[in-house]
Amino acid sequence: MKRSIAATLLLGALLLPGLTPIWSADPVEKPRNSPRYSFRRNHDPNGIGKFYMGREIAQVMGFPGAPWLERDTREEEERLTLLVRSLKLKPGMVVADIGAGSGVISMLVAEQITPDGKVMAVDIQQEMLDRLKKRCEAVGIKNVVPVKGAIKSPNLEPGSVDLIIMVDVYHEFEFPYEMTQELAKALKPGGRIAWVEYRLEDPTVPIKLVHKMSEAQVKLEASQAECGLKFAETIGVLPRQHIVIFERPAEESK
Repeated sequence: MKRSIAATLLLGALLLPGLTPIWSADPVEKPRNSPRYSFRRNHDPNGIGKFYMGREIAQVMGFPGAPWLERDTREEEERLTLLVRSLKLKPGMVVADIGAGSGVISMLVAEQITPDGKVMAVDIQQEMLDRLKKRCEAVGIKNVVPVKGAIKSPNLEPGSVDLIIMVDVYHEFEFPYEMTQELAKALKPGGRIAWVEYRLEDPTVPIKLVHKMSEAQVKLEASQAECGLKFAETIGVLPRQHIVIFERPAEESK
């Protein structure tokens, strides 16, 4: 099977040492006045030199990588249908897919929550949202809503979402603390957030280190008191990734 130039570049950026994506954002974040983040000149070439709670933030995968997200081998490698099945979706749910890219996960979820459910497909790249919209239209999926996010906010209404999923994206957030707070606000009481990240604990997972996260690191970052989230479970059914679930506690009855 022939692979596009963009897909080849992305695959190399994720798997091969020393190759940096040509579409990455400026690795120098300004101003540097946040006590939550630290910066290092000597760092992983695939990271941005910015650290949060001991973890280096990875470079963002840009729009030229969309074909890699849609690769034919992804189901075999990541078991996306099993991932979606593990999320306990129900018809009528409102699900936010953060870092939705070209919509691979959003479209799978959309099929499971019909007829009245909807997917809020959030991405900071308009090119990705445009591609997602065209792909949904091509197969007649009408319950996926593209949402233009920002680096510190998903731009979702407070208390509007039953489930938030982040598939291989959280580790690229430039402002993970601020984003997690905003994501938590978007949840309904009892709502859940699923961190899906390549397992750092497993050296056989063929992804670069800054694109992996350990279960312990996910729990550490998601458990910040200001976010008001509570660990629920880790689902370990996927061949390469954790599914780490946190929830917003349901409001107590008055």
